[in-house]
Amino acid sequence: MKIIVLKFGGTSVGTIKRIKKVANIIARYKKKYYVIVLSSAMSGVTNNLINLSKKISKNFSASEYDVLVSSGEQMSCALISAELINKGFNSRSWISWQVPILTEGKYKFSRINKINKNQIISYLRKGGIPIITGFQGINNKNRITTIGRGGTDASAIMFAKFFKAQKCIIYTDVDGVYSTDPNKLKSAKKIKVISYEEMLEMASLGAKVMQPHSIQDARLNRVDIEVRSSFTDNKGTLITKRKNIINNKIITGISSTTNDAKVTLLGVRDKPGIAASIFKPLSENSINVDMVVQNISANGRETDLTFTVKSEDLSKTKKIVLQNKKINFRDLVFDKSVSKVSIIGVGMVTTPGVTYRMFQALAKQKINIQVISTSEIKISVLIERKNVQRAILSLHKEFKLNK
Repeated sequence: MKIIVLKFGGTSVGTIKRIKKVANIIARYKKKYYVIVLSSAMSGVTNNLINLSKKISKNFSASEYDVLVSSGEQMSCALISAELINKGFNSRSWISWQVPILTEGKYKFSRINKINKNQIISYLRKGGIPIITGFQGINNKNRITTIGRGGTDASAIMFAKFFKAQKCIIYTDVDGVYSTDPNKLKSAKKIKVISYEEMLEMASLGAKVMQPHSIQDARLNRVDIEVRSSFTDNKGTLITKRKNIINNKIITGISSTTNDAKVTLLGVRDKPGIAASIFKPLSENSINVDMVVQNISANGRETDLTFTVKSEDLSKTKKIVLQNKKINFRDLVFDKSVSKVSIIGVGMVTTPGVTYRMFQALAKQKINIQVISTSEIKISVLIERKNVQRAILSLHKEFKLNK
């Protein structure tokens, strides 16, 4: 069977007019493929449901939260299916438990473990177009679970895997992945093909096209993804494995963040295990530490330790550090006026001088680098937030991403 999986995000199904357009897109694919559709809730609906839960309780039941927020997808799926029926197609909506989509893990953060294919395959063979609720499944207690925000992408990827689909297309409100945020730089160019690894780095560093865990699912299961806009007919961006890419660019994209905070412990008494003593309680409180730099004093007895956390975790970080009896330090300093700028590209693995070129480009703009972190295909620097725009512009020009 030539199966295609189509996923539509909340903005794509945000109004009745848009739902009618989505139905037209589905109808076009039906001419060549057996079509499986997964839909998010209409834009704003999930947030409204979450706000209702907060009005009931600050400690709203996790299992009932999943039942509540999963209801938004039922509405959008029913509307899409009904529009296809109006057009003369055989279509019906499917709630996750009717498939069923089997999940494991905690409520709010479950992962798909198995998809029962029998009923869907039978329905496809009869010419049907199943419209399936994304973002959710059922666990071994027969309770509805959700997969977290962006979970419909993950559901679409897993459907593509289990049904051996020829294509998995993610329809959203942007027409692909860009070399940097086009809202920050007008000369940003759409990337035609990008590797899983590059896309994973970009998503982790602030690109909002897809959630990182969805990219990781696609990478692990070797599912090619095309990201396209439901509002235009423009070609999108293909996310695939490295060996499928012929690319002469060293750097593929530039990402920046706006929610980082810098924490510095001054005059820490240095001894074996001190870093572990600092970071262990942060980990136990689900605070993700990102960039880390340590400066040892000349006498070797003290160190200044700097690291970054998300801005929303700053107050909790401060409290945890001050209450930590296992460490001694002279002062604790915070800075919320910082941002992380990163260059990403598999080309830097085999190209010398990339680090030098990045630092030189920033130096020419008199932009000071506070912290540096690297991986095989990424270099990140922490700079003052007011310099982000200039940094992106200079790096975009340095690595010729506008061509």
